[in-house]
Amino acid sequence: MPTPSAFAIKICGLSTPETLRAALDAGADMIGLNFHPKSPRFVSLERAKELATIARGKTEIVALIVDWDEKQAAELVEALKPDWLQLHGRETPEHTAALRRAAGLPLMKALGIAEAEDLKVVAAYRDVADRILLDAKPPKDAAFPGGHGRPFDWTLLAELDPGFAFMLSGGLDPANVAEAVRIARPAGVDVSSGVESAPGIKDPARIAEFIAAARKAAAAMQEGSPA
Repeated sequence: MPTPSAFAIKICGLSTPETLRAALDAGADMIGLNFHPKSPRFVSLERAKELATIARGKTEIVALIVDWDEKQAAELVEALKPDWLQLHGRETPEHTAALRRAAGLPLMKALGIAEAEDLKVVAAYRDVADRILLDAKPPKDAAFPGGHGRPFDWTLLAELDPGFAFMLSGGLDPANVAEAVRIARPAGVDVSSGVESAPGIKDPARIAEFIAAARKAAAAMQEGSPA
């Protein structure tokens, strides 16, 4: 997990060299490539390889998958050679552990949060994932997982163990990320739709604004001052 001095900022759902370079130039610690076909941010393996070539050695590459089996995951890792695998589906703790073994990589598991009751599942994943991403629970009729641009109530996270380092996602954008960091005190943040001009279309200016705001908020959190 990231330490307080290594606050991680992840830009997810990148799909073009231009926007990937914008994330790199702005100082993204991690970039996400989305392999879920129903998502507007889906990238083919060939496009992902192109993007990974640009990113490799400059940031950590995260491959996002939804409810894949171990064979699929291992084949993707072999072809793409990402730094992380991110699970964004309904993977059980047992399936998560199996995918982590099959991939042979650090693994991030996203968990949807809408109410305090949802936090009870966190404990079951802490030993089988290298990082937990707390995301907004998608609407019931959603075609794909994720926060869909809607934040959840960050004050719910006050119930968590203060020593638990997690990443925060769901409805974050340049305007609210400082408040999110102040309230939730995460070890990192992850954004996708909050830096887009339209679904799946990343905005380089918003990427830069988000990273600058998140970095400033993280520094304030570490110093114990308001962002």
